Amino acid sequence: LRSALRSSGSMSQAKKEKKEKKDDKDKKAAINLEPPSGTRDFFPADMRQQSWLFGKFRETAALYGFQEYDAPVLEHEELYKRKAGEEITQQMYNFKDKEGADVTLRPEMTPSLARMVLSLMRLDTGEMAALLPLKWYSIPQCWRFETTQRGRKREHYQWNMDIVGVPGIMAEAELLSAICTFFESVGITSNDVGLKVNSRKVLGAVLKNAGVPDAKFAETCVIIDKQDKIGAEEVCKELCEKVGLAQDVAKRIVAATGAKTLDEFAALAGVGDSEEVKELRSLFDLAGHYGYGDWLQFDASVVRGLAYYTGVVFEGFDKAGVLRAICGGGRYDRLLTLYGCPKEVPCVGFGFGDCVIVELLKEKSVTPVLPATVEYVVAAYNQEMMGPALNVARRLRLAGKTVDMFPDPAKQVKKAFNYADRTGALRVAFVAPQEWSQGLVRIKDLRSFSQDTPDAEKQKDVPLDDLANVDVYFGLQTAAAAAPAATARAMLQAAASGGAKSASGMEAFLVDHPYVGGFKPSARDRELFDELRRSTGRPESPALRRWYEHKSPSSSLSAQHGLEGPEALAVRQRTSPIARPDQNSHQQLDGYMQVLLLDGLKS
Repeated sequence: LRSALRSSGSMSQAKKEKKEKKDDKDKKAAINLEPPSGTRDFFPADMRQQSWLFGKFRETAALYGFQEYDAPVLEHEELYKRKAGEEITQQMYNFKDKEGADVTLRPEMTPSLARMVLSLMRLDTGEMAALLPLKWYSIPQCWRFETTQRGRKREHYQWNMDIVGVPGIMAEAELLSAICTFFESVGITSNDVGLKVNSRKVLGAVLKNAGVPDAKFAETCVIIDKQDKIGAEEVCKELCEKVGLAQDVAKRIVAATGAKTLDEFAALAGVGDSEEVKELRSLFDLAGHYGYGDWLQFDASVVRGLAYYTGVVFEGFDKAGVLRAICGGGRYDRLLTLYGCPKEVPCVGFGFGDCVIVELLKEKSVTPVLPATVEYVVAAYNQEMMGPALNVARRLRLAGKTVDMFPDPAKQVKKAFNYADRTGALRVAFVAPQEWSQGLVRIKDLRSFSQDTPDAEKQKDVPLDDLANVDVYFGLQTAAAAAPAATARAMLQAAASGGAKSASGMEAFLVDHPYVGGFKPSARDRELFDELRRSTGRPESPALRRWYEHKSPSSSLSAQHGLEGPEALAVRQRTSPIARPDQNSHQQLDGYMQVLLLDGLKS
């Protein structure tokens, strides 16, 4: 007894100490440090992964000619209540705002899309102000109060792609192709994931033959969609109790949904070679031609839980059976009529949650490694060099480089190196008095060379005024970047020799470039101008003549702006109606940004 009492006393003491520790921890943390249940914090590493994933979403959508849109995360509650009887209405984060309006955090994006499409329509006639089809995509954050599990949160981001205005099966074929393209872009194959496909039109024909009234069709689909969750027997029970079907009819419907092929389903359900079956069969044919037929499989049990689907429906699934549905979508031609549209508008789309795809990438071991990186760390030798170091950082950023400033003077070089290593920097720029007095900055490459490479190759003293071309000093100038300058030099030499063929080459080059060296004024412009002035005089071809006239120091634009030399050239080029930049050329845009910068400096 004494031993038992001692043991009991020890346990009580242990519990007391544990409670005291918990109380101490609670006192130290004045707030709950965990995010609300079912939500997530995104630390920098998480954000890098999210940015990469969203980038893949956007790249795929762009490949298929879609445009991005968005809408408020706070929506009218009525948009979702109009689809009465759905589970989603029980999962909303809904409330009255301070003006008394019934609002909700959006549980899905499609009703918002419907509202936006309707805003482009004359509701009295149904005529669209926008050109159809609309091919829109979005990556909205959605909120549902539901049980959390792996791959399912109460908040998630969902990639949506929708096509409005295409009644034929080609729209579904395009969207399914986009899903497969995305999977392939992130390293997922048809061995990992499949797409189950069915048609509510086919199911509608089956239910009509079974005596299900049209008014009960949507409710029946919702019940059948629960089969994976509650089992066939419970589905039969709900079909009898809620829809009023006879026991044998309910069993026949459930049995038909277990068919492995479209032909087997059509035979079991008694719909034969109906138009609905032909349409679905044509989708599988198109997928074969498109090259992703191996991703698709017919599954009559897939009907999707949302009541607004009217035609083809589809769902992505993990073939290993570890994860829940990965994505899903289908045709919803009647949704807009729920919100006052006078006629049906053909619509089809899909939703793709970010939580489950992240879990899938982990499961298949294809999650990318995305370390923190920055191109340059700039370190000052001492406090007096901190100002020059900031100047170097600004110049590098103006050249499009990402730069992190080492916050302390770096007489001890090791500290700067350690900092650069932690931040993932590719290079370190040391700003020290000796090099600075010569107009130089010492830059060391930390990643591109082996440890055995001599320091003379790893580090270079780069002129301050040429930091924009720092890559050239490390032998990293691309062929594409070098080509314009090389071409210009060749044309300059040829044009200076006066050959007709060479002059035509220079003419073609100056149609798209403001200077003979490309997009920056140089001594080559003056050399060619002087040569032409001494020999042939003003050229007759349009681009060469325009360049020659603008190069002339007597240009009226020079006098007007009070500029001489390269500044005058820049302003003349900006105001010239000829040789505007191609919007797809970053180099040309850079050239015109320099013009704007010159204007700003002049002001």
